[in-house]
Amino acid sequence: MPECQNCGAFVTRDYARVFTPNGVEEPRVCPRCEDMVRDGADVRDARSPRNS
Repeated sequence: MPECQNCGAFVTRDYARVFTPNGVEEPRVCPRCEDMVRDGADVRDARSPRNS
């Protein structure tokens, strides 16, 4: 099963299919990475806090 590359959490195949580019099976960040966002080919801290 796919895992988040940032935190190692389980993600569904459907989540990975929607939020990753073609040919990539594991997303860089997931919903559990609350203050992290995708930025091009990298992952960075969010500029504003999430879920506040």
